[in-house]
Amino acid sequence: MRKEDQERAVVEVVSRVVDAVRADAAGGGPGIEDVAADVLYHERQRLEAAPPSRETSRQRAYYRDASRKLLRSSTTEQVGLVREMAERFAREVVGHFDPAIYALTTKVLPVGAGIMLNAISPLSLLSRLPRLPNLGDQVEIRGAVDTLRALAAKGTVILAPTHQSHMDSIVLGWALYKMGLPPFMYGAGLNLFTNPLLSFFMHHLGAYRVDRKKKAALYKSVLKEYATVALEYRYHNLFFPGGTRSRSGAVERKLKLGLLGAGLRAFANNLRNGAPKPNVYVVPCTLSYGLVLEAQTLVEDHLQEAGQSRYIIEDDEFSQPRRIFNFARELISLDSRIVLRVGEPLDPFGHRVLPDGTSVDDRGSPVDLVRLLRDDGGLALDPARATEVTRRLGESVIRALCREATFLSTQLLAFAVFGLLRARALDRDLFRFLRTAQELGGVPLAEVYPALERLKDGLGELSRSGALGAEPTPLGFEPEETVPDGLRYFGTYHTDPVLARRGDRLFPGDLTLLYYYRNRLGGFGLEPRIDPRLAGVA
Repeated sequence: MRKEDQERAVVEVVSRVVDAVRADAAGGGPGIEDVAADVLYHERQRLEAAPPSRETSRQRAYYRDASRKLLRSSTTEQVGLVREMAERFAREVVGHFDPAIYALTTKVLPVGAGIMLNAISPLSLLSRLPRLPNLGDQVEIRGAVDTLRALAAKGTVILAPTHQSHMDSIVLGWALYKMGLPPFMYGAGLNLFTNPLLSFFMHHLGAYRVDRKKKAALYKSVLKEYATVALEYRYHNLFFPGGTRSRSGAVERKLKLGLLGAGLRAFANNLRNGAPKPNVYVVPCTLSYGLVLEAQTLVEDHLQEAGQSRYIIEDDEFSQPRRIFNFARELISLDSRIVLRVGEPLDPFGHRVLPDGTSVDDRGSPVDLVRLLRDDGGLALDPARATEVTRRLGESVIRALCREATFLSTQLLAFAVFGLLRARALDRDLFRFLRTAQELGGVPLAEVYPALERLKDGLGELSRSGALGAEPTPLGFEPEETVPDGLRYFGTYHTDPVLARRGDRLFPGDLTLLYYYRNRLGGFGLEPRIDPRLAGVA
């Protein structure tokens, strides 16, 4: 957020949050004292687990003092304490945008990221002089790009991408610039601010801080209201609707709806305030990588029974500079590709939006959004109905993310080989299979090629039905090319090759990674294409 907007945004957010707390208390919801006590409880728990630091000591001292104040406070003083806590949260969250840093980044980032993605060696660098590799050499942007541009000029956009890697923010930021769009605000986990260099750019490029360890209801209210106010100020926003990186590698089918709901609130507020461009548009998009830097950590976390709820990973590969360097170096011989696909926009109610900004229903008839908001007699929705509307929007986003999914050679090959192996051991549950599948030996290429052909046919049927887009395999899908291309990727970076060819057979190396990459095609009902016995098998 630009400097001139930060202070008024903080004031507006705090005012709205405190007013909502008071209204809830008056309506029989949590009392004002209860809201303050909830903050104290959750913040104490968080700080007990936090490593020692000056900042931790300062925060502990603040909450000790706040606890003493709460014990002997009047209702007016309780409101003041809640206001103080909300302001602390808001000032922590607010992000700063520096146009000079943005201009520098758009010049340096494409080459820097291009070098990393190409893993340039000195010899390779010399061979490419005078033109260094650029991020544009790796990223293919497809889909409703013109519509996105048109709607960004007509209103405010919420970009809702899939989330596989911390690389996503870098790629999306560059892609928005390449598409001729202004910079988008986005929420970044606090763990990303621990890297000094990354933190510098995060602080100056509009990222606002999201501390997922903070569980207090007041903090979550501040986050949602900050996103709402930013949209009202016509700051385009990037929300990862899955909330975090996909642990399994699959396309997200369970979404965090809190921030998506900010679009509906901002739209209603814009209409009520007579904003000149009140509309808010939600634009789903997908990112697809041949290899994912953090795949090992993510899939292990997914498979750990207790790890299903480990929402924050602080010790993954992205936090290790050496791993990032190795990831780059090992891709030296690859023409690595990233596919970004922009989906059809939606309005805050989940209707499809045409390039001219008109919302249409399933039959293509125009929808009057103002009338939908006036159903309650005013330009607002009651909380229960707003929740239901946002839930329906979430369902529309899920369908769009699945429809815009794209699949690369590593994912296609992994799906086929994993399925052929799984069909040999249907008596084992998934976890036992992953532990013991090595004993099944290799998979003959004579089985792999036909399986890939059947998979290709299945993807074609899904595309023709509209469940997938027109090009679910945008870089091409011919089995005789997919196998060597996928093996080329799988033989790099990861400590154990995911798949390796020996003779006329493919042998799995790391089964958990093979599982991770095959999961990108999970949930589309394609398993029986590999083997009919896989229908309904985990």
